[in-house]
Amino acid sequence: MSKFDIRKIKEKLFLVTVAALAILAVFPLFHIVFTVFYEGISTIMATGPTFITGTLGEGGIGPAIVGTLMLTLLSSIIGIPIALAVGIYAYEYPNSRIGKITTTLLQIMLEFPTILVGLFVMQLIVIPMGSYSVIAGALALAIIMMPYVAVYTAESMSQIPFTFREAAFGLGVNRAKSVFMIIAPIAKRGILTGLLISTAKVAGETAPLLFTAGGLYQSYPHSFTQPVGSISLLIYTLVQSPSIADHQMAWGAALVLMVIFLAVFIPIRMSLKEVKL
Repeated sequence: MSKFDIRKIKEKLFLVTVAALAILAVFPLFHIVFTVFYEGISTIMATGPTFITGTLGEGGIGPAIVGTLMLTLLSSIIGIPIALAVGIYAYEYPNSRIGKITTTLLQIMLEFPTILVGLFVMQLIVIPMGSYSVIAGALALAIIMMPYVAVYTAESMSQIPFTFREAAFGLGVNRAKSVFMIIAPIAKRGILTGLLISTAKVAGETAPLLFTAGGLYQSYPHSFTQPVGSISLLIYTLVQSPSIADHQMAWGAALVLMVIFLAVFIPIRMSLKEVKL
């Protein structure tokens, strides 16, 4: 056997090994999607539209769906503008004292236990107000969301070649315009990926909501100062019950949460066009 044949065999073995490892890596994801769909669809089909629109007493998760949307929307309104500003600052001044401290804190916050964020917001808002609330839950989720958006923003913008900045300066564009009108649009794919990941992260959070949102499933929320439920928090509550019916409802709620995430993530991700540099 020639050296060329041996080289071809090694190449094929390498490709087969890489393909097998890739399949092994994505198998848990497909298994989760299939299991949630298989277990959840029967519950939703058996209950019908009431499962989506009804209260918990009626066999539905309507208040939890509305609560999840309220918490995600309000936390995004609070957290995204601040996170974008922090990420841009970390990109613009990476070697300054504040820039270095900011980058270090962002990396720490990425791995910070979210349950401690819930305890912090409970002391800050829930205890003084004397009640769980949408505001408290949204603030906790915003704190969790911000480091993801900021880190993705800074890293995406730092990957843009400096020649674009030099070209902008050569045309008389000031520093602010070069960042917001040139660098940020080019880096939008990475920035929006960070937004999607952070949104998915907070939409599925449970631990901080235990101390801030409280849970509301027998009626729809109508105020930002009252307790609110979420799909993830409802799933956590249902799976602790010994009732098989509650477990089936938890599977149905998990399927709804997964569908909401995929319905938002996939179209936006596919619509983003990569910028060729």
